[in-house]
Amino acid sequence: MSSYVIGVSFGYHDSAAAIVRDGEIVAAVQEERFTRVRHDPGFPLNALRYCLREAGVTLADVSAIFYYENPVKKLGRIVSTYFAFGTRGFGAFISDVPDWLTGKVFVKQLIRRELESGFGVSACIPAVHYIDHHMSHASAAFFPGPFSEAAVLCVDGVGEWATTSAWVGERNTLHPVWEIRFPHSLGLLYSAMTYFCGFKVDSGEYKLMGLAPYGTPVYYDTILDNLIDLKPDGSFWLNMKYFDYAVGNCMITDEFATLFGGPRREAESRITKREFDLAASVQRVLEEAMLRIGRTMRKQTGQRNLCLAGGVALNCVANGRLLEARVFDRIWVQPAAGDAGGALGAALAGWHVQMGHARTLGTTDRMKATLLGTSYSNTEIEVVLTGHRAVFERLSDEALPAHVAGLLAEGNVVGWFQGRMEFGPRALGARSILGDPRNQTMQSVMNLKIKNRESFRPFAPAVLEEHAQEWFRLDSASPYMLFVVDVQPTHRKPVSASQQTLTGIELLNCTRSSIPAVTHVDFSARVQTVGKEANPRFRQLLEAFHQQTNCPVLVNTSFNVRGEPIVETPSNAYLCFMRTQMDYLVVGNYVLRKANQPELAEEGDWRTEFALD
Repeated sequence: MSSYVIGVSFGYHDSAAAIVRDGEIVAAVQEERFTRVRHDPGFPLNALRYCLREAGVTLADVSAIFYYENPVKKLGRIVSTYFAFGTRGFGAFISDVPDWLTGKVFVKQLIRRELESGFGVSACIPAVHYIDHHMSHASAAFFPGPFSEAAVLCVDGVGEWATTSAWVGERNTLHPVWEIRFPHSLGLLYSAMTYFCGFKVDSGEYKLMGLAPYGTPVYYDTILDNLIDLKPDGSFWLNMKYFDYAVGNCMITDEFATLFGGPRREAESRITKREFDLAASVQRVLEEAMLRIGRTMRKQTGQRNLCLAGGVALNCVANGRLLEARVFDRIWVQPAAGDAGGALGAALAGWHVQMGHARTLGTTDRMKATLLGTSYSNTEIEVVLTGHRAVFERLSDEALPAHVAGLLAEGNVVGWFQGRMEFGPRALGARSILGDPRNQTMQSVMNLKIKNRESFRPFAPAVLEEHAQEWFRLDSASPYMLFVVDVQPTHRKPVSASQQTLTGIELLNCTRSSIPAVTHVDFSARVQTVGKEANPRFRQLLEAFHQQTNCPVLVNTSFNVRGEPIVETPSNAYLCFMRTQMDYLVVGNYVLRKANQPELAEEGDWRTEFALD
């Protein structure tokens, strides 16, 4: 008889639920996809319902529920921190700690109440257990990965105490090696600079990473001399004179602004050379820290392979530097590396570590190319489209790939909704917006007219796995879009003398390769390789595009607009399609042309539904 465990994460950022059957990942999904609230921190009731439905079980069939951190230990850290900062932390102590004492620390009781409310008071509710935050991250990194043993590195803002932790994974166990504790945190250093550059903490870090290639790291030494003491072995210490996040209501102190020549950039205001250079500088510091930590871990553990998780593991530029440096033979990154992945990690830690079950290895990782979310049949899709009075045609399975490839080759932007939804922050060919990477204007069109976001942000290429090395400096699979590597020199275009004088956003005007829509200004790209098994229909589309154009690459970005979660239902997809300047929508076997659709009648401005981030 099969045994099931559930993992949940909620309360701070990106709530999620996951269900595991006999050690196999059955389903995992973020709550935001259902509520349409970006990074929803609330209890993941909708996600839980989906996971149980996908597994075909009820709560009565679940052996245990595992929560992704220990709130008792977290409260201990919060109280200790306030006392350590003395009078500077008194105001925040009076404000925050009573709320913890009366509610936040009693997570087991909260979970029981939410389940009784959501499933009925008579529901058979399993026992709830706490898993330490970095154990959840380490479990999400190691147990679904492809290695029988590996070094495991977790880097994020903070859990209970740990901000950076090193482990060794062997079979069904994880052994801690060392940790760095709050308030010293690479994740919070990067978030502080994100805040100072005018972006939103916990979502704007992607923007800072994308901004970095436009600048020069002129503040690199300033950061190392003042903000962080980075040791040769990768250990570090932050100078809290410049940071207020430990006990205050702001990421930084006035001294931070003084150090960098003035106040933080106001959100939505013009980005100046200072922000470009600050982004480049802190990105270089992060990369150097990760390289030093990686080298130390290789020496300490003797392990040849590395697994990564934690929010900082989503910095795919730093991952690319680690990969390029060959510190480890192979690197595997959990695709849902942030708090959402903590739900999955908690379930796997519960199954393997607490319950002692053996771990089974396959020929690849166990994340199923992260297609762990909801799906809809053609019958369900047609009912939704008809309800919207949409005009569509239905194509056969055989005809669809070549038809859509032709639309893309003609320069159209296509919304693509197929199969099970992705788990984690990346769209990987199930809930994607696609375009022709050879099109010079595609990046600006997709950013400004469709995604409604800043023009500087790069797009990622999806490439047929067997052709990846021809186009990118990448000699291993990268199915989760988690490594930034260079475009091969054979596909680059020479930069003229006048173009070499361009700076900042002007660099966008320079065509740098034969696939300019996915080539960043430093000739890099965040690559997704598409193999032959995980996502057959997306694979068929890429093959058809390659056959028609001799290019095995497509622009692949998430199916959403700025401030909105990735679409979950066919109705979400249709509304996003109609609200933007996408040319075509492909949902299941149905193809919709924008010019044929009736006008969308909505009350008010849809943009006000989503808080921009």
